[in-house]
Amino acid sequence: MKHLKKLWNKEQIFAALAIDQRGALRKMLTKAKGEEACAKELEEFKMIVSSQLTKDASAILLDPEYGLPAAKAKEAGLLLAYEKTGYDSTVPGRLPDLLPTCSVKNLKEAGADACKFLLYYDVDESDEINERKQVFIERIGSECQAENLPFFLELVSYDQNISDSQSKEYAMKKPGKVIKMMEKFSEERFNVDVLKVEVPVNMHYVEGYGQTDFVHTKEEAAKFFQEQAAATHLPYIFLSAGVEAELFYETLRFAKAAGSTFNGVLCGRATWSAGVETFVKHGKEAAMTWMNEEGSKKIQQLNQVLKETATPVAL
Repeated sequence: MKHLKKLWNKEQIFAALAIDQRGALRKMLTKAKGEEACAKELEEFKMIVSSQLTKDASAILLDPEYGLPAAKAKEAGLLLAYEKTGYDSTVPGRLPDLLPTCSVKNLKEAGADACKFLLYYDVDESDEINERKQVFIERIGSECQAENLPFFLELVSYDQNISDSQSKEYAMKKPGKVIKMMEKFSEERFNVDVLKVEVPVNMHYVEGYGQTDFVHTKEEAAKFFQEQAAATHLPYIFLSAGVEAELFYETLRFAKAAGSTFNGVLCGRATWSAGVETFVKHGKEAAMTWMNEEGSKKIQQLNQVLKETATPVAL
């Protein structure tokens, strides 16, 4: 509880900032630069985000590979990622792996107030693969319990037979997958303290929010948010999944109106991604200015939306 209290704000809502991206951030920097980004550039960008934006956030999520210098510049609670970035696409199942030089003990020694682990999970995958993943999470939960450090489990759904997670085909299957995996990993045996999850629908396929060829009516989508809330007794927070900031705010408002009891967010690219090009094209000082002006404005807007929509964690 001592650690958890460092991660939420005075309203007992998680208003956390995520920049634990490694491969994805390298791709963003490389695209803006026109050539391969180096490790120093990843470290420097994370440092800029941490030093300029954590004054308005309740916590920041970083990675031990490129984020430890940024961790020293923060003004908020700290979550550290434990997973190796990405997954081995040459074998089936998107199997998880740990950073080889990390343990929950040394994450704690590095100043972490929580351990975060990302798991790709398809409830319709084979029992053999899913049982391996479940045992993997049991081990991490036991490790966190031994160190008395909160365990944040990030769950990202997928379908082994659908390559495009943004497709209409996947949008039809997403609610059941998100809700069922939340229910599974809420079981006591996993020792999870907080779930970091997707919203249960792709809002682009909800009536009135994007595609004219929508998948869910507003009433159907609202029901999925209610079912999600009922699927867990744990605090749960939403990830932004890289969607544009305004759509994310609208999604949170929709969730609240639907009866969702989410306890905050761990929001990443929706806040800082537009600053990548400024950093690459105009340098560190310009990026710091952008973070102080545009990035900070986005966080303050998000904080206001959270005051209106998120449910405080029950003590």
